[in-house]
Amino acid sequence: MKVLKFGGTSVGSAENIKTLLRLVGEEKQKNSPVVVLSAMSGVTNLLTDMAEMAERGEDYDTHLKEIEAKHFAVIRALLPAAAQNPVFTRLKIFFNELEDLLQAVANLRELSLQTKDQILSYGERCSTFMISHIASKNIGDSLYVNGSDLIKTDSNFGQAKVDTELTEMLINNFYQENKGKVLFVTGFIASNAAGRVTTLGRGGSDYTAAVWGAALNAEEIEIWTDVNGMMTADPRMVKKAFSLPELSYTEAMELSYFGAKVIYPPTMIPAFMKKIPIVIKNTFEPDFAGTYIKSDVKASSLPIKGISSIDHISIINLTGSGMVGKAGFSGRLFSLLSREQINVVLITQSSSEHSITFAVKPTDASQAISLIKKEFELELDAKKLELPEVENNLAVLAIVGENMKRTPGMSGRLFSALGRNGINVRAIAQGSSEYNISVIISKDDLSKAVNAVHDAFFTDLKRTLNVFCLGTGNIGKTLFNQLKEQMPFLAANNDLQVKITGISNTRKMIFNADGLSLENWEAELNTNGEQADLAGFVAEMKALNLPNCVFVDNTAAESPIEFYQGIFESSISVVTCNKKGNSADFAQYKSFKDTARKFGVDFYYETNVGAGLPIIRTLRELMMSGDKVARIEAILSGTISYIFNNFNGDAGFYETVKEAQELGYTEPDPRDDLNGKDFMRKMLILARDAGYPLEASDVKIDNILPEACLNATSVEDFYSELQANAAYFENLKNTAANDGKVLRYIGKLEDGNVEISLQMVDDSHPFYMLSGSDNIISFTTDRYKIRPLVVKGPGAGAEVTAAGVFADIINVGTLNK
Repeated sequence: MKVLKFGGTSVGSAENIKTLLRLVGEEKQKNSPVVVLSAMSGVTNLLTDMAEMAERGEDYDTHLKEIEAKHFAVIRALLPAAAQNPVFTRLKIFFNELEDLLQAVANLRELSLQTKDQILSYGERCSTFMISHIASKNIGDSLYVNGSDLIKTDSNFGQAKVDTELTEMLINNFYQENKGKVLFVTGFIASNAAGRVTTLGRGGSDYTAAVWGAALNAEEIEIWTDVNGMMTADPRMVKKAFSLPELSYTEAMELSYFGAKVIYPPTMIPAFMKKIPIVIKNTFEPDFAGTYIKSDVKASSLPIKGISSIDHISIINLTGSGMVGKAGFSGRLFSLLSREQINVVLITQSSSEHSITFAVKPTDASQAISLIKKEFELELDAKKLELPEVENNLAVLAIVGENMKRTPGMSGRLFSALGRNGINVRAIAQGSSEYNISVIISKDDLSKAVNAVHDAFFTDLKRTLNVFCLGTGNIGKTLFNQLKEQMPFLAANNDLQVKITGISNTRKMIFNADGLSLENWEAELNTNGEQADLAGFVAEMKALNLPNCVFVDNTAAESPIEFYQGIFESSISVVTCNKKGNSADFAQYKSFKDTARKFGVDFYYETNVGAGLPIIRTLRELMMSGDKVARIEAILSGTISYIFNNFNGDAGFYETVKEAQELGYTEPDPRDDLNGKDFMRKMLILARDAGYPLEASDVKIDNILPEACLNATSVEDFYSELQANAAYFENLKNTAANDGKVLRYIGKLEDGNVEISLQMVDDSHPFYMLSGSDNIISFTTDRYKIRPLVVKGPGAGAEVTAAGVFADIINVGTLNK
C-alpha cells in the first residue's frame, strides 16, 4: 500500500479537491491508501494571525468568518444538499470550539505554545473531516482519522518529538482494525501522554505521512504538491531550473534544510530508516514522473544536484584571543544556544581559533547576542573576547550533490561564478562529507547568485548573457538583426542565450528582465519606452542586478565614457565600438583596464581599430604568448584607403574624394576623415595595447592636405581648395607612378614612437596591392620577423562593425564559461 499526502494547495478549492479524489480513487483500485491532508491553503496563516490578534485584544471575527466560508463553499459545491447537513454541523462545532479558545486567549491576553497548537490543529481537522465525507460519496468506504489520537509525542509544543515505538504500535493496530477503508488522516498534529494536542513543526503534514509510511512499511510515500518534484533551483528565481528524476536521501535532506520548501527535512528520517522511497508529485500534472528520493539512486552525470537557499539570515562574529587553545569553548557557546532553542544554520571557524562565525535566523540574533554577553561576561570584561557583532540582510546559498565528493574544481567553479558577478562571500562552510558547500552572501545578491551558479554548473543548459545596448543607429540595428539570425546557432553550438535586456538611444529607453523581442524591438521602444536618460539607464541596469551582464556602447559619443568606471565596479562587462574612451588620457585607459581586471569582468573593444578585423585580439594573443612586437604598420582608415586606392590613372584627387563622399565612405565634411585624427586614435589604442603609455600629443601626424584645404570655412570652400591644389596632388601621384610605387597613408609604431604619414610604397611592400576601402595591418615580431603577420579586410561599414561587436559579446559569454 501507499501513503499519499496532499498539501494545502491540493485541498485549497473545490476544483482541486476533485482532482485529489480522482487520484485517490485510482490508487484505491490497486490497494486502499492512507491519505494525509494539510489544512486548506492559507488557513494555517489565518489561524496564526487570529491567535496573535486575540492575544493583543484585536478583533479576529473577519478571519474566522473567512475560514468558515472557505470550507462551507467546498461542501456546497461537492456534496448533494441531502448530505450537507451532518458535515456543516460537525464543522460548526469545530468553529465554535475554536472561537471559545480564541476568546479565552483574548480574555487572558496570553498565548501559550500549548494553546497555539490547539488553535492551529483546527486547520487540518476541518479540511480532513470535510474531505473524508466528500470522499465517502465519491469513492466509497472512507474514514476520518484524527492523527493526534495515534501519533504520540513529548510535550515540546510547536515542535514535538515523536515517540516512535508507541506511535507505530497504535497506527498498526488502528490500520488492522480498519483494513479495506481509505483512511483520511489529519497531518501536522499529534498529542502528548496527557492527550493534549501537539504539532510537529513546519512541514509537519509531510512528517505525518512519513511516520504512517514507516509504521506500515508502505511501498512508497507520495507527497502531492503544486510543483513537478524537486528542482535544480527555485523556479521563481531561476527560469531554467528543471526537475530532478531522483535524489538520494542525503541530497534531499541537504537541499531541504537549505531552503528547498518542497519537502520538510525530518520527513525523510522515518522513510530513510526503513528505506521507503518518497515521491514528490504534482497534483495538477499527475502524469509527470516527479522526483524519487531513495537509497539506491543511479549514477548521475550532473556535477551537483541542486542549489538551494535561505533568503533571511543573520551572522554573528565572535573574535578574541580568549578562544585560542581554549578546550570546550565552542561546546560552551553552542550548548548555550541549544538550551535556548536557537537553531544554528551554519558554522565556520578560522584555523587560528581566533574567531567563530555562525548563522542564525534574524529573529534569534538579538537573543543570541544577549545570551553570549551574559555567558562570557568575564572574558568580555577582561578583553579576551571582543563584543559580538551581528550582520543582517544576508542569505545562504548552498550547492548540493553526492558527485561533489572528491571531484576537483567544485569550489573553484562556485567561487568563480560568484566573483565574476561581483558577489562578495561573507562566510563559507563545507563539511568533510563534501555533499554541500554553503556560502553566506548579501540578500540583495541572492537571485543573481543563484542564476550565475546555475549557469556555471549545469553546462548542458544555455548560459545566459543579459545585454544592455546603448545606440540604435546603423550599427545597433545591424547587431540586433545579426543576433536574431544567429540565435539558433548560438544555442546549438555555443550553449549560449543572448538576452537584450535593455535598449536606449537619445530619445527613448526600455527594459525587460526576461528579454526584449528582436522581432519588434523598435516598435516596442518607440511605443512603450520611457524618456531616455543615460544616467538612469546605467542606474537601472545596476539595480536589476542580473547575472552575466554586458553593457554595449554602439555610439561615438563622449557622454557614455564617464560611466564605464562605475559599470566595471558593478561587475558588468563592457563591449564598445566607441574609441573615444580608449584614446583619451592614458590614465583613463589604464584605469579602465585595471578596474575591469580587478572586478573580474571583460573590456572588449575590437571594433575601436579595425571594425570586424581581429586586430586587437591578434595583438593581445601575440603578447600573451610571449612574442615581442618590433613594429606595427597599418592603414586603418577605410575612407583614406578608398581614396588613395582609386587616385590613379586619369582620376583627379578632387573627383576621387567627391566620389568617396557620394558613396558614403566619408563623413559629411571629408576633412573629418582626411585630417588623420580618427586614424591617430586607432594607432594610439594599438600602441597602448602594445605596452606604451602614450598620449595623443605623442603621435606625429603628417597632413595629407595643404593648409588652405584644412582651413577652408565650409565644405564647399574645401572642395574649391582641392581643385585649386590639383597640381599638388597630381605631382604626388605622378612621382609615385614614375617610381613604380603607389600612395598609401600609413601609421607606424616602432620603438615606442607612432607616426602617420603619406608614403610611396613599391610592390615589395604588403600594402602595395590594397584595394577598395580595405584596412590592413602588419605585425613584425620576434616570431614574424622575415615575413610579417598581415591582417587584411573591410575596415568600415555597419555589417562588419556590428559583426565585431557581436564577436566581442560572444567572447564574454564563452571565453569565461
